[in-house]
This record gives sequence, structure tokens and C-alpha cells, in this order.
Amino acid sequence: MKIWDKGIAVDQKIEQFTVGRDRELDMYLAQFDVQASRAQANMLAGAGLISAAENQQLQQGLQELAAQLEAGTFTIGEDFEDVHSKIESYLTEHYGDAGKKIHTARSRNDQVLTAIQLFLKDYTRRAATKTLELVEVLLQKAETHKTDLMPGYTHFQAAMPNSFGLWFSAYAEHLLLDLALFEAAHTVADQNPLGSGAGFGSSFPIDRLQTTQEMGFGNLAVSSVGAQMLRGKTEKTVAFALAGMAATLAKMSYDLVLYNGQDMAFVELPKEFTTGSSIMPHKKNPDVFELIRARCNALQALPNTLMLATGNLPSGYHRDFQILKEILFEPMTQFLDILDIVLFALPQLRIKPDLLNQPKYDAVFTVENINQLIQTGTPFRTAYKQVGLAVEDGSYVPRKQFQTTHLGSVHNLGLEEIRAKVARFRAGSHLIETPGA
Repeated sequence: MKIWDKGIAVDQKIEQFTVGRDRELDMYLAQFDVQASRAQANMLAGAGLISAAENQQLQQGLQELAAQLEAGTFTIGEDFEDVHSKIESYLTEHYGDAGKKIHTARSRNDQVLTAIQLFLKDYTRRAATKTLELVEVLLQKAETHKTDLMPGYTHFQAAMPNSFGLWFSAYAEHLLLDLALFEAAHTVADQNPLGSGAGFGSSFPIDRLQTTQEMGFGNLAVSSVGAQMLRGKTEKTVAFALAGMAATLAKMSYDLVLYNGQDMAFVELPKEFTTGSSIMPHKKNPDVFELIRARCNALQALPNTLMLATGNLPSGYHRDFQILKEILFEPMTQFLDILDIVLFALPQLRIKPDLLNQPKYDAVFTVENINQLIQTGTPFRTAYKQVGLAVEDGSYVPRKQFQTTHLGSVHNLGLEEIRAKVARFRAGSHLIETPGA
């Protein structure tokens, strides 16, 4: 069954190619197509295009489909091209002419686009919720380990005293920056295209503001041509958000892989979180963070892949858009899985204490020796040379007792200021509203 079927058979090989993986990938969209169809039916009834009784039948049928989705019994068989034809077929089979009328004043173009907009809008909220949970975990770890010092590195060389509190809080703050991209993606997804039809509107007296309100969209995509141009744009903005946050998580994972190694040995994962070697019995490999790093690096290619797929297209609908689901949907799910595993593993991370008491890290205190000389009146450049010569001739004695005071330093992490950023984000963001609100 095809929404566009005119009774002309399509070659089987052509059909198999053009349908592609739609039956599989459209399961992501099913609940949102049901949601949009309910709004469509109510709007058609309000416009006098279907009767109240027909609307009641459609609402009943759509509720039945929603129940199937909830129970996990909804499927898209090979008799159907996609989820949209499956839903219309069900309504027609069970409710006759009412089912045949659901597509009045609607094209598959705006039907598909509306379901995708709802899906991506919901996704940005779910990703943001998990990210804020991770921010909280990082801030808790920062508080717990604010006095545990570690060497800070530049050029892969031990440079100055750092702390685990400063390290954890850095990633908490950067995830908040990444959420700004998700906020932007949510704004693009929060535009209702329903009623734009094939891209040129309809001669029926439909009420697009009604469907906008009922589906919980914050905005109406006013121009019918512009509404169709959302296809590709919304996916790309979500991809950029994913890539931005994936870059942060990849960097964090790389840090932890290094810190977990025997040479640094700053952190330790529980043995249950590691894997072994087939021939080296001492190995405890941090595979979880290596795989997070690899998957996040792959996610950073998504924006470019989507741009290559859509970059040379003019306005209007093109079948090219179909492959955007193949490019994006499964990586989106994978990203949520990554957030879940980080949320699971990070609280179990063990921190090694007293790292800077090891003689090999004595040199990280050279700046503190310089600062002590400056406080006695020695010019910086003179103090720099004196300490440098002491390091070279072996007379250097590290000044390990030091105290930083400025905001965002080893002894003044500014966790309350970062928590205030979290609070401001929560207060001003649309991402943490209840889905559908």
C-alpha cells in the first residue's frame, strides 16, 4: 500500500531500491506520525472537511495505534512502503471512509517533515536531560576531589599543578556550552510545517495555528516553501549539536585513557569495567573510554556527511532527503547510549591521591618558585632565569606549598558560579520542558 498509489505497478527492483530502509527507520517516527495525524484529524473536523463522527473514529484508531506502539506490537510489514502508509491503511481498514479522508489537505511531504520535526525536537530534549545529569555528576566529582592535585600538561609534558576538581569542572562547563548548540537545534526543530502540503499550501480552509498549538510546536513555519526547506536544515543543526558534544566527550575519554595507563596512573577503573589481553594477564584495558572516543570521533563527521547529501539541492522536496534518515537516526540513538555509559562509568572512577608527592613531578612547581621570588621584589624575568638555572644545575627545590585565589583556579574552582550557569540554562531553556508541552 502506497499513499501515492494510482494503480500503476512499480518494477519490483525499483521499488526495493527506492523504499530502502524506510520500514526499519520509520519506527523512529511512528509515534510522532500518530501525534501529527491526531492533530490533522482534529483540524479537518474544525474546518468542516470531515464530520465530528469521522474525527471520533480517526481519534479512536490513532489511539489504538498509539497503544500498539506503547506495547511494542506495532510493525511495518513489507506490504507497506513506510510508516505513513501503514497508519493510513490501518485507519482505512478499521474505519472505512474516515481513514481515506485523513490525508485531505496534506501531502506526504509535510506529513513526513512534521513527524521528523517532532522526533528531532523530542530528541534534543532527551539528549539535553541526559547531558544535564552528566554535568551534575561532573560537578559532584569536582567537589569530592577539589583538594586532590594532579599534574597539568602542555605539549604532553608535565607543566603546572592542576587538580581533579579543576579537571572535572572544566568538562561540566564545556558540556553547558555544547548544550547551546542543542538549544539552537531545538529552535529549528520547533517549527510546525504541517499544512504546507507539497510545498505550496492548499486551497482548503485549514487552520495551521490549531495544529501548531495541539502538537506543542512553539512556532509555525509560515511560508509553505520555507517549511519544506526545513528538510535537511533541521537534520544538519542536530548533527552539528551532536558533533560539538561528541568532541567534548572524545577529549574527556582520551584524557581518561591516558590517565588510566601505568605511566600516569592518575585514575583507576574498577576491574569489572575493564577488559584483558589474550596473552598478557596483567592488562586491564579501558576499552569503554576507547570506544567512546572512537564513536564520538565518528559522530563528528555527521555534519559534513549531511551537507554533502543536501548541499547542491534547490528549494522544494527531493527524494535525496530520504537518505538523511539513514545517515542520522542510528547515530542519534548511539549518542544517547554513549551518554548512558558515561553516566554509568564516571561515578565509579577512582582517583589516585598524593600524585604530586612523586619526585618526577617536582618540576611542575617551578612557577610557584618564580612567584615566591616575585613576592620578595625580584622582577619576573630575573626570577624566571634564576629558577631555570636552578633546575639545570640541580639546586632547584620545589615550593610545594602554594595557594591560588583567583576564580577558576586550583584552590578556587568556582563551582557555585558553574552551578549558577546551570541554573540560568534551566531557567531560560526550552530543552527541559516536558515533551509535548
